[in-house]
Amino acid sequence: MFRAPLLAIGFTVLSACAPVLAQARDQALEHTLQTAITTYVRTRAEAEHISAVSLSVSLKGADHTIDLAAGTTRYGGEGAKTAPNDLFEIGSVTKSFTAVAILHLEAAGKLGIDDTIGKWLPQYPAWKDVTIRRLLDMTSPIPGYDNEPSIARLMGNDPNHVYTPEALVASVYPHNGEPKPVSGWTYSNTNYILAQMIIEKASGDSYTNVVRRLFAQAELKDTHYEQNRYPAAITDRMVSGYFFNHDPDNALLAPLLGHDVKNDSVSWMQAAGGIVSTMQDVSRWARALYEGPLLADKQRQELMTLVSNKTGEPVAAPSQEDPAAFGLGVGAGFRPAMGQYWYYQGMTLGYRVLYAYFPANGAVIVVGLNSQPDEKQNHNGKLLEEIYGILRQAGKI
Repeated sequence: MFRAPLLAIGFTVLSACAPVLAQARDQALEHTLQTAITTYVRTRAEAEHISAVSLSVSLKGADHTIDLAAGTTRYGGEGAKTAPNDLFEIGSVTKSFTAVAILHLEAAGKLGIDDTIGKWLPQYPAWKDVTIRRLLDMTSPIPGYDNEPSIARLMGNDPNHVYTPEALVASVYPHNGEPKPVSGWTYSNTNYILAQMIIEKASGDSYTNVVRRLFAQAELKDTHYEQNRYPAAITDRMVSGYFFNHDPDNALLAPLLGHDVKNDSVSWMQAAGGIVSTMQDVSRWARALYEGPLLADKQRQELMTLVSNKTGEPVAAPSQEDPAAFGLGVGAGFRPAMGQYWYYQGMTLGYRVLYAYFPANGAVIVVGLNSQPDEKQNHNGKLLEEIYGILRQAGKI
């Protein structure tokens, strides 16, 4: 007759210990993650010319994110003060903001994603039949302005040149009236500058104001957009970002080698890549893209409708045979070690930000690095996979 009270006492003791054990496990996980990024920045500093790594991990149902940073003073001296709330250029992750702005205008009845450029931007008759959908999923025949020698040369020689959207588009517009023959899936920043111009025309407001309202709607606490240069209040909080790419197709950017780009103009990117943020805010944004009230069901389905990066043809999902696909400003990938996931890598002249959202378990991982290295030296995908493996081994996913 004494067993019931004893069992009750035993249960009470175990319950009291449970939070302590859980806290110890969480601390051990954070230590393992910290070790992973510290080791990465130490071992990859020379090859990638990096001095900072920022990591944010958000787990489904957790009441907080794990936000960590690591640095080395080897390049630029920034590593000594690296912190999780440092700001990075997030590059083409910006494209998902632009796509959401378009989808919000569609939900409001102000445009349709199958509207044509001819309807909204009749000044570009060579592209009059290209739809907004094809701009956003990269199946348009429109080449990227940053691949044009005239733009690349100017970027290399004058980092503070101020570009207008019209000038960027003009650099690739076929003035003989015939589009260059591009087919299938072709990554083009010009598509998103055209989307920016359509947003402004359909909304009657500036892209700057439209995208800043999205920051508020998604409850982003430290995300910023400027069309040209960022003020000192922002750049003082950014880690230095270095261009260190020797690939042949970047030869015209050689004057920037070793250059810290954080104070340079971002006007060459704008709606294709101009946002600055923390990795924690990128994590919030990534979750908002695929869950919750940011998008109505119809618009989220459109966002997540995929084409193959190989062929440009519709696909249901990425697979081992066809591991990369594209929606509207978002990517979908497959790796044997991680399964299917949504992701984007934003790369500017001095920064790389990579996020991944895993629908099977609701986890979000975001990694920021402060350089653009040679393509073969970009190992952030391997770091992402390592972080995923640590979370899985800890039983978090």
